[in-house]
Amino acid sequence: MLSVGYQYGVRPLLFSLDPEAAHHFAIATCRRISESPILQAIAKSTFYYSDSRLSQTLWNLKFENPVGLAAGFDKNAEAIGAWEHLGFGFAEVGTITAHAQSGNPQPRLFRLPSDRAVLNRMGFNNRGAAATAIDLQNYLQSHKLSIPLGLNLGKSKITEIADAKLDYAESLRSLYDFGDYFVVNVSSPNTPNLRDLQATDQLCAILAELNPINNANKPILVKIAPDLNDADIVEVVKASQSYGVAGIIATNTTISRQNLTTTHLTMTGRPVTEEAGGISGQPVRDRSLQVINLIWKTTQGSLPIIGVGGIFTAEDAWQKITAGAAIVQVYTGLIYEGPMIVKQILQGLVAKLEAHGLDNIQQAIGLSHK
Repeated sequence: MLSVGYQYGVRPLLFSLDPEAAHHFAIATCRRISESPILQAIAKSTFYYSDSRLSQTLWNLKFENPVGLAAGFDKNAEAIGAWEHLGFGFAEVGTITAHAQSGNPQPRLFRLPSDRAVLNRMGFNNRGAAATAIDLQNYLQSHKLSIPLGLNLGKSKITEIADAKLDYAESLRSLYDFGDYFVVNVSSPNTPNLRDLQATDQLCAILAELNPINNANKPILVKIAPDLNDADIVEVVKASQSYGVAGIIATNTTISRQNLTTTHLTMTGRPVTEEAGGISGQPVRDRSLQVINLIWKTTQGSLPIIGVGGIFTAEDAWQKITAGAAIVQVYTGLIYEGPMIVKQILQGLVAKLEAHGLDNIQQAIGLSHK
């Protein structure tokens, strides 16, 4: 009933707003939940779903369920106290850069409803690592999170590619005490030349710079693009393994414009093929699944994967998990399906476990390869 209410009531109102304005409204609402025990209780009674069969331990962290919030939604870690009450098993915030930056010029966020997709060229707009660290410290001094918190790190636009490793290191040092895991984001298409950092020599230089900072041996993951060819993905995975990376996030947004129903962006009137930015949602679903399968085969299931890209239903999540993802993330699905999406996916995953005679979600990881 709540899902129907969102589809026919709330979503049309949100979609009547400029996409970035709608996003600010959503974050402001979640920030109020984060700060209010009463709103937290209401949210939890509405959206939370628990089943012990969905819990697992990964990187010595307890995940009550495998569905998390992807980076990009809570860029400045403003609403970290809301996500557990909305049913998420973990949350990843950011992308955070060493230097505060305003991001790319507006408009920079677009809906593609006929494709169930979003095109964004936000450009890592955030308050910077130092300011975010202060906010996290202040919040966590008086609040305890019950779900793992990931911090997604990117390169500042003003930093030269040659100095990227120092930029990531500065962010990690500033934020180290506040994240349960960290992500090296070298795959956003919205910072010039950032994807060049997926080259093995560049990536290895970053990881080599970060490892000495990681005194507590917290999980550090690498987030890759869906647009790499398979051979390059294998090289990235092998390079990451050689530096002890804890996992791979597959995948970021795509710069591909193939097989889109949308031809022009309403806000600009320009062909979507001429608009910069990365596309998330349904158009990236199949390629993300292919990448997860490839990583699983390459590592023989030894390297944990976070699957993200086009997850709208329990079936979407199940496909990614059985392909090899230990846990998954949603973002665009949250925009189109509303906050009931997590509960619906979790209920569907329990039904999948029962249908396959499995006792725990861990038994489903990589099941399609067995």
